[in-house]
Amino acid sequence: MYKILIVEDDQVIANALKRHFEKWELEARTIEDFQHILEVFVDYEPQLVLLDISLPFFNGYHWCNEIRKISKVPIVFISSSSDNMNIVMAMNMGGDDFIAKPFDLSVMVAKIQALLRRTYSFQGQVNHLEHRGAILNLNDASMIYQDQKVELSKNEFKMLQILLENKGKVVSRDVIMKRLWDSDFFVDDNTLTVNIARLRKKLDEMGLNEFIVTKKGIGYLIGD
Repeated sequence: MYKILIVEDDQVIANALKRHFEKWELEARTIEDFQHILEVFVDYEPQLVLLDISLPFFNGYHWCNEIRKISKVPIVFISSSSDNMNIVMAMNMGGDDFIAKPFDLSVMVAKIQALLRRTYSFQGQVNHLEHRGAILNLNDASMIYQDQKVELSKNEFKMLQILLENKGKVVSRDVIMKRLWDSDFFVDDNTLTVNIARLRKKLDEMGLNEFIVTKKGIGYLIGD
């Protein structure tokens, strides 16, 4: 079942869309917290986003840009501001379609179903890991947090990927070392300590304090 994220602050419209999508066996979720839309997007992992332009705090163009940093998921703008300038702006910001309000619900569903079919005949799923609002992009080995994007080294990326894939569990030093240096050559145990320290410093500078927790004599885990 395809999942649709509805980013619309008019709850009457949002709920009407949600109910209509569900009639057509499309799962849908509406937004309640308009300050943390990206975190909801990462948590829900929708196959399509319906995005209004006029929203509380930040407009739809802002959120389209934020989503495009981590995903190629189809984004359909829905707005009563349907003049040519807004339509062109929406497409240039990374939108895939623009549907003007007021719209017919049946036409909306038909357009959404067609876009989903075209997109997911070949395309895979969203490719990222998230924790505490920080997003590890598996496509380009970068970390995004509060409008900051930091490039990670090969080892930094691998360490974060291992830990985030095992969120809530302690990952032993041996397991991490084997993933980082999978060879027959001897690797000094202190090398991992140095790599972890460098990664922690980079995370601290982003404001992600105690993101990686040490379990003495065992290994590491992602902090709550």
